[in-house]
Amino acid sequence: MLEVSAVALGGGHGLAASLSALRRVVDEPTAVVTVADNGGSSGRLREEFDCLPPGDLRQALAALCDDDVWGATWARVLQHRFASQGAMDKHAVGNLLIVALWELLGDHVTGLEWVGRLLGAQGRVLPMALAPLDITARVRGADPERPDADSVVRGQVEVATTRGRVLEVRLDPLDPPACPQAVAAVKSADWVVLGPGSWFTSVIPHLLVPDLRAALESTAARTAVVLNLEAQPGETEGFAPETHLEVLSEHAPGLDVDVVLADRSSVRDVAALEHVVSRWEARLVLADVACTDGTSRHDTEKLALAYAEMMRES
Repeated sequence: MLEVSAVALGGGHGLAASLSALRRVVDEPTAVVTVADNGGSSGRLREEFDCLPPGDLRQALAALCDDDVWGATWARVLQHRFASQGAMDKHAVGNLLIVALWELLGDHVTGLEWVGRLLGAQGRVLPMALAPLDITARVRGADPERPDADSVVRGQVEVATTRGRVLEVRLDPLDPPACPQAVAAVKSADWVVLGPGSWFTSVIPHLLVPDLRAALESTAARTAVVLNLEAQPGETEGFAPETHLEVLSEHAPGLDVDVVLADRSSVRDVAALEHVVSRWEARLVLADVACTDGTSRHDTEKLALAYAEMMRES
């Protein structure tokens, strides 16, 4: 284990892969998780209980479970979804557990800490904000009959699946209350890791919370951006690796980046990517971090090796 502190920001499967890798490299990594999900079990619980959407938080907790029998079993329990013809259909057990603890304890961070203790999680999970958020996007061509017209698309699910090209995203409210523990973790970290994940709906939103953005821009930590293996249909359709960096910079021009990590086989034009990386005076690291099963997922063991090498060399 490297004697460094690391904070990973994102949401969904991308953040889960990053956390599964980081817990193999550093002790007790901290996850800072987006809270804008409005679909599925999370969306239903958010609407019914007026709470933070728990799904991305649940996935982060499961990713931090150890590989022993206890950890693996509780991770499966946390991720288990009911299948029925009734109101419980597709609800995840972990979502219900998290919301129950929030109701009982009256505090988001304390509730997540209790779930982490039960699981034996190898790290900490924090929400990026203490109020549920909505993502709004300016999208060009969302209406196929008006391909050159811009319109506003609202909602995480709606933005992620839009037919048009996402030009810009914002949060509603614009100035949400950041989680103080998340801000403190970023300020005191040795490493901050952004991505991989849904670019406009899981990664960039962290840079739109004013207090969290200020912490990311002022921290003494080294900042790494981990690129996705491919563009996502809808949200980043047609994006090259360097396009992801360009839109990240457009949304947070004050962000300093030290390392950009990309999968070697996913980069077709290394020169173009290096050109964008050089604007930050950052270092480009190309590594083999993709699964070999034909899916567009990061291999957590390969990603762990890449993280370890990246942190040792910097």
